[in-house]
Amino acid sequence: MTPLRIALLGAGTFVRDAHLPALQQLQDQFEIVAVFSRTRASAEALAAKIHPTPDIYTNIAEILQRDDVDAVDIVLPIEQLTAAVDMALASGKHVISEKPITPTVADGKKLLSVYSHHPSQVWMVAENWRYEAAFMRAADALERIGTPYLCHWALHLGVMPGAKYYVTDWRRSGTFPGGFLMDGGVHHIAALRLVLGEIARVTAFAAQMRPDLPPVDTLTAALRFESGLIGSYSVTYASTAPFASHLTVIGEKGTLRVNRDFLELTLDGQTEALPLAPSQGVTDELAAFARAVRLGEPHHNSPQQALQDVAVVEAMLRSAETGASVEVEQFV
Repeated sequence: MTPLRIALLGAGTFVRDAHLPALQQLQDQFEIVAVFSRTRASAEALAAKIHPTPDIYTNIAEILQRDDVDAVDIVLPIEQLTAAVDMALASGKHVISEKPITPTVADGKKLLSVYSHHPSQVWMVAENWRYEAAFMRAADALERIGTPYLCHWALHLGVMPGAKYYVTDWRRSGTFPGGFLMDGGVHHIAALRLVLGEIARVTAFAAQMRPDLPPVDTLTAALRFESGLIGSYSVTYASTAPFASHLTVIGEKGTLRVNRDFLELTLDGQTEALPLAPSQGVTDELAAFARAVRLGEPHHNSPQQALQDVAVVEAMLRSAETGASVEVEQFV
């Protein structure tokens, strides 16, 4: 089968660390024919890692005009995603775009409206945590602990000076809602929703603990799920801690603990660690994208699912701003 001819739009850290290795692992399904970056030097540096060497562009429109490009993989700063997806859909390309779907729910609604006019195209939002084996298996194993009563998840993900995501200036620009709370938070919400179902209402507090991580870097929220389950979600990017960050679910018959490389069940006083396949969420989602384009197979990362993740984070940020409990708008 002829590989899909794909263009990489973006040449930053996550492209180099995740998307490019995944595409190269799937070289029987994808051929990278073009690379875009705003700076030619960045595009050339990425292209040098690819064989055969792809064409280099500093103008997205020129790539989208090519009839021999089947799909685009958009890995751009959050503020640039909306316009790039809009352009790619208008050009007739299949699209996989990095999370979050858009910086705001309002922008996401507009893009969903645009997408409704392109039913023959696949648009997948690259939320790799929905393809992580630990969370997928946790969702399947949840019934073993009976009715879930309570969940809690505390994450301490300090983004310290010199770290690879710290030196990405746009992540610390403070110019999109939530900063790291949105950029990373959609991962956590995707996992919560995958394992436990839809979140109906939130009450939250947020703060900026470090002046170099605007607009806010720390949040704690109370959650009510549609099932009636209640729980809490807390995260800080201001500092780290030497403790494991497990999502813990207490149920009628036992407990479940999970993170990206760990899954544990405790039933009748006996604790069992469930074996997991190696984490390769980006590779698995790109493989699913290829199947969706070629075969029309369904996938986990619809734009509606991605917009639901943003809706939960946005509701938490709004609750923190207003001091009120906020109902989460539903898209799935």
